[in-house]
Amino acid sequence: MLKNKVALVTGGAEGIGRAIAVVYGREGARVVVTDCNDQGGKETAAMINQSGGQAIYLHLDVTSPENHEQVVDEACKQFGQLDVACNNAGISGEFRLTGDHTPETWKQVIDINLTGVFYGVRAQINAMLKTGGGSIVNIASILGQVGLEEISPYVAAKHGVVGLTKNVALEYGTKGIRCNSVGPAFIKTKLVNNLPDDVRDHLSSMHALNRIGEPEEVAEMVVWLSSDKASFITGNYYAADGGYLAR
Repeated sequence: MLKNKVALVTGGAEGIGRAIAVVYGREGARVVVTDCNDQGGKETAAMINQSGGQAIYLHLDVTSPENHEQVVDEACKQFGQLDVACNNAGISGEFRLTGDHTPETWKQVIDINLTGVFYGVRAQINAMLKTGGGSIVNIASILGQVGLEEISPYVAAKHGVVGLTKNVALEYGTKGIRCNSVGPAFIKTKLVNNLPDDVRDHLSSMHALNRIGEPEEVAEMVVWLSSDKASFITGNYYAADGGYLAR
């Protein structure tokens, strides 16, 4: 689906980001894996290369607008262009009632989960415009649609990602750039371990499929949205949620 495309992934060192990068590679894209976890990011790139794909790893601090521009410039230098980007990097933050969250916690989560996505799309858009367009997929969450107690910074950030995605789609649709968001439910990643015990014990039953998701199941949706098979799809939110939002 992505033969001859160049795809960039943030937060590609593990979990959903790694799965997205690997499936991008499987579908023929040349993949730029980015993360602040250098060891994990290099391992992801190595997995793609060992499977017959082509990938490089670049360090990225998503809270740095200059670093976003640097990795996009390097991607274009190495591979000639940028066709696809998935802004996946994020953190859950601490679990506290809204009145107990500190300004420091709020700022950290917003900086990484929302402002970091803005910095990403800003750099990616400018590169894509030079070659006639591309596709951007922003990883939101089911919590980009509904709330969850004790995680207000995360909920606010992910709602913001959904709104930002819509605006990018509206502004750049006539310029060849599509932009969509994907909202995973609870997925088998390290982030699940951050949940309170009482929440983690009932995760499966929160989903209509009575299980949590696999990173690869999210990746398949992201890669389809990134491809030309989704050529008429932009500005939308897609839940990869096992029926969580159906309740």
